Amino acid sequence: MTGEAWFTVLPDGDAGLAAARALRPLAARVVGHDSGRPWLLGSWPDGWVRTARAGTARLAVIGRCPVTADALAAGLGRVRRVEEAERAVHGLAGSFHVVASVGHRVRVRGSAAGTRRVFHTRMGGATIAADRSGTLARLTEAAVDEGQLAVHLLASPPLHPLDDTCVWQGVRALRAHDCLLIEADGRARVQQWWRAPEPHVPAAEGAAAVRRALEAAVRSCTAGGGTISSDLSGGLDSTSLCFLAAREPAHLVTFRWDSRDPDNDDPAWAAHAALRLPGAEHVVVGRADAPPWYEGVTDTVVPTEEPGAWVRDAVRLKALARSMTGHGSRLHMMGVGGDELFTAFPSHLHDYLRSDPLAALGRLRRQRAFQRTPLWPVIRGLADRSTYDRWLAAWADGLAAAPPPARRGPAAFSTDWGTRQPMPSWATPAAVHAVRRRLRTAASAGTPPLAPQRGQHTAVLSVLAGGHGIRQLAHVMARHGLEYAAPFLDDGVVEAALAVRVAERLAPGRYKPVLAAAMRGAVPGDVLARSTKGEYSAEFHNGLRRNRAALLELFEDSRLARAGLIDATVLRERLLGVHPDPTALRDLDATVGCEVWLRSRPGPAPGGP
Repeated sequence: MTGEAWFTVLPDGDAGLAAARALRPLAARVVGHDSGRPWLLGSWPDGWVRTARAGTARLAVIGRCPVTADALAAGLGRVRRVEEAERAVHGLAGSFHVVASVGHRVRVRGSAAGTRRVFHTRMGGATIAADRSGTLARLTEAAVDEGQLAVHLLASPPLHPLDDTCVWQGVRALRAHDCLLIEADGRARVQQWWRAPEPHVPAAEGAAAVRRALEAAVRSCTAGGGTISSDLSGGLDSTSLCFLAAREPAHLVTFRWDSRDPDNDDPAWAAHAALRLPGAEHVVVGRADAPPWYEGVTDTVVPTEEPGAWVRDAVRLKALARSMTGHGSRLHMMGVGGDELFTAFPSHLHDYLRSDPLAALGRLRRQRAFQRTPLWPVIRGLADRSTYDRWLAAWADGLAAAPPPARRGPAAFSTDWGTRQPMPSWATPAAVHAVRRRLRTAASAGTPPLAPQRGQHTAVLSVLAGGHGIRQLAHVMARHGLEYAAPFLDDGVVEAALAVRVAERLAPGRYKPVLAAAMRGAVPGDVLARSTKGEYSAEFHNGLRRNRAALLELFEDSRLARAGLIDATVLRERLLGVHPDPTALRDLDATVGCEVWLRSRPGPAPGGP
């Protein structure tokens, strides 16, 4: 797939005709409702949209999914109401949007992990939806919402519960677990289509389900044959994808950047895995040839409709795409999602203690011994019964607090609902106020967590972080002619992994036990035995040292400062300071992403929140 693919969804009524007239000059393709009115308008390559019909009903699967039109039509035949559209796509592998038109009513949804999203706005009295907020912003000539841009300084892209708006005024974002129902008269309502599964499946059964789902996800990447590529960093996640892909008919090319840290053992494990993949072609970029972080940051133009922290790696992404397309690859896989799904978050112990106290206390002792964690903070966290809305209110109150000092030695052990990340030290009071107001609104509205259990909520939150980031990377890489895929974040894999019992995801001293069990027989046993994980602070130090001047230049006449969102003097002091570890500039990537995004927009800078 090359270039930008996009689509919009219109209601099956006269209310949508004004939007159709505005979109037609921009759209290379049009698909109609049974009534003949425009349903899908946009631009996409052959095979990207698969449609089916059964009587007057229409169904479209948009994205990476190897389903046939006949199979879709058979599924659609079981649908009587638009709310039943999931019956037609149940069990399909891949990453895709689903759009249905039944009885003059429309339903559209993205994917559970947020790799496919839905945005909507009002135009000519009707609600219209799209896979890109920028499409709707151009259509409605929307201005930038500076308050939401402030949210991107906290985390970019924003996560629950701040992820239901976007940086364009008048354009709304659906949360990943919601779908949009559009009536013929243009009215619309939001309905939840996905919930995190209850974690009741035994590990052995769950590992088998993960294996089947991950095989199907990888097969959806290789289904077109030809050549595909994949990261082979040395970690268990990307390594698993490579071994599964090597069993498929497509030719495999693996890729990795050599680490700048001589103590990072990722390269050694990657080289060892490559020896066990003799049918694949292997590309390694040495440290001398690898672009450092923040390279070319003053020349980067952001093609995504919203800011993203990926800007730090813009030159690397372009080099990766050029290398892989040069080797004939049409699609590139990466292992994002593996950490999010198969790492045992300490917050799982909060749930385990309440379901099986004696077993949980024994597990806690082993976990503490493994992580060398002080006892009192753990006890205080396990005893905490704060609801999610109270936790959000506390986050809002502490938003301007100084970040905790960098911890040396044992990793942090938190059983909370998440991390109460403060705003950057260079954020202005106006920016802090804008974000605090949104958090307090979510708290007062009683916004529910993503799952009733803290551990499951934390896992889903982490999955969404990966999914939203991958969505932006996919848009960037499409500009360079390479489709981007993260099979671990496909709905089927997410469902299978999150269904495993909490107690059996936790295994002190064992690394990703569920994934290791799932890959047994597909990945060599000595590779599965790895219990370490690479660390990349050397990349940060090298990138900052080599591109400090460029970063200072970027903020010399800061658009964010003009908008009243950051204090450029404070940021400059941080950039010129001595930083013993990357956490001292933890917020830099999000801020750089926002600044470059604003500079990429035509017209004057926004005027302030």
